[in-house]
Amino acid sequence: MKMNSCYIKVVCLLLMSAGMLISCKSDKTSSTQVADDAIETKEVKYPISKFPSSPQFPSAKIEDMSYKDGTFAFEISGDDYTLGEQTTDASTKMCANSGKGQHIHLIIDELPYAAKYVADFDHKIGNGEHNLLAFLSRSYHESIKTPGAAVAARVTVQDGTITASEDIIEPTIFYSRPKGTYIGDDTKKIMVDFYPVNADIGGDHRIKLQVNGEVTLLDKWEPHFIENLPYGENTIGIAIVYDDGTEVEGRQTAVLQKITLRKD
Repeated sequence: MKMNSCYIKVVCLLLMSAGMLISCKSDKTSSTQVADDAIETKEVKYPISKFPSSPQFPSAKIEDMSYKDGTFAFEISGDDYTLGEQTTDASTKMCANSGKGQHIHLIIDELPYAAKYVADFDHKIGNGEHNLLAFLSRSYHESIKTPGAAVAARVTVQDGTITASEDIIEPTIFYSRPKGTYIGDDTKKIMVDFYPVNADIGGDHRIKLQVNGEVTLLDKWEPHFIENLPYGENTIGIAIVYDDGTEVEGRQTAVLQKITLRKD
């Protein structure tokens, strides 16, 4: 009887130890799953999606640009591009479109662009040195990204006249869209577009897009849609970063602008 009693005690102890090991193992597996689930279900507040492909304008070109006595004069060539015309797929793009048609985006430094629908126009620029970009735009504000369709320069302006001009030699970003106020259906999908100069996007550089503080890194120079923006004021940021995400130092490598969305 004593032997049986000892045997029973040993068996009980072994069973208890096995139960503790199983319990510990089960707890560890459960904790790992929770951690993995937390990573996989990270919420994205503002989804970023690719913008649909657009008509190309391979022959569209800015042949010349001058600025004198407060007036710009552009010489534009190309059989397939005309200022003031609607881009053929504008009705299918499902984003904000200008009823005045195709136009020039004129951007001075980090300021919002000015849309110009004719080749000659008045425009005030303050005295001093400025980064200047002018590019041909589709009617829904997407830039034409062929080299000849844009002029980028560092200019010196005095009394409404460009007195000196040189190439921009360092990485520089120009913010284009979104801009201003969006109303009704135009708030559903907001196009973001930008224009890098001396930056190899997808090579040594990437674009850091910030939407109300939420960051997405872009590997291609192409427009995107932002969705789910709330009504009211929103902050959009564009910056050039290195491939590892670190900031690129420079005169104009990051730009923040604010837009407004309204229901009606």
